Amino acid sequence: MNKEALAAIVARQKPGAKFVVSAEMLGMNVVDFDLQAKLWAEENGPGFTTTGVPFRKVIDGQFFNSKTDLTEKYLICV
Repeated sequence: MNKEALAAIVARQKPGAKFVVSAEMLGMNVVDFDLQAKLWAEENGPGFTTTGVPFRKVIDGQFFNSKTDLTEKYLICV
């Protein structure tokens, strides 16, 4: 996964913004992105939480996540 590309996408978001990340945006194939998206769904990612229903693509009769909706996390400092 291109961590720099992901960090740049997240950094462009306003606090609480909803946005989409796709396999193509991160330079990943759909199978690898599917595994990463499943991890994010369980643990969330660096600076975001997963939201919504992922867009799936069928490859050889199997469904894989190819895009997922995310929400930028923002910290409230007191």
